[in-house]
Amino acid sequence: MVRTVLEKRLGVSRKLMSRLKLTEQGLTLNGKRVFTNERVKQGDCLAVRMEQEQSDDILPEPMPLDIVYEDRELLIVNKLPGIIVHPTHGHYTGTLANGVVHHWLERGETVRFRPVHRLDEETSGLVAIAKNPYIHQQLSEQMQAGEIDKRYRAFVYKSPDPAYGTVDAPIDRNPEEPHLRVVIPGGYASVTHYETEAVYRSGGAAKIKLKLETGRTHQIRVHMKHIGCPLIGDKLYGYASSSRSSGGSAELEAAVERQALHAATLGFTHPMTHKYMEFEAALPQDLQQLEKLLLAGPRVK
Repeated sequence: MVRTVLEKRLGVSRKLMSRLKLTEQGLTLNGKRVFTNERVKQGDCLAVRMEQEQSDDILPEPMPLDIVYEDRELLIVNKLPGIIVHPTHGHYTGTLANGVVHHWLERGETVRFRPVHRLDEETSGLVAIAKNPYIHQQLSEQMQAGEIDKRYRAFVYKSPDPAYGTVDAPIDRNPEEPHLRVVIPGGYASVTHYETEAVYRSGGAAKIKLKLETGRTHQIRVHMKHIGCPLIGDKLYGYASSSRSSGGSAELEAAVERQALHAATLGFTHPMTHKYMEFEAALPQDLQQLEKLLLAGPRVK
């Protein structure tokens, strides 16, 4: 049956299938509109068409975009630090969504903004944006199954001990400050893998690689604080949030105006071609400058 082909061969969710039923010419078999209980046989041509969508609630706004990859189904953007991904209360313009919607209008595309994942405002790096609900569903399922490879670079205080390992510590809202997250018994399962790349200033700072198994809010920032290596420049979870920012740390806080975190690698299987794709984004200029400052001091390999 049509339903079996959609579920088993294409992985279409029930929610999306319901939308296809209501879409004009959403499902056709050999050129004729059908329902999901229609029988199919070898040689039949089953076509799936999704209605065109656009983000009417997002104002198009010209914005420089570092587009790493784009095709008919998805867009990969290297987000600058200081840019919010999606409009929120009080931030209706100046977001990545505003710039992307403008970009699509310039290309003559009618597309709804559907980020597969998000980055904090001050985190730079790769963001995947789906151009239709099927691609969004497929990539979201890959993410939930841990099949999307997200790797980060970060600069932290101190040097992790051991130099590489896994932080498996549950995260939830801080009961006393709900806008913050904290490692807490009974929280949501959260797993972060890390590896030290370089140690600077006799162990006073380090550059690390990180890979996420889960995607909790502020996960890297919370886990690094949990092991005693908060991110340089982190105003919520680092030295920048306390009076401990003094001496060498004060120098580093002044050198970077945001948490030193960059989404450097993004890998996934393209839902249409079924080919594995991997993208890289080099460290942005501000983190390159921070690294030069760290290298200028005593360094331990």
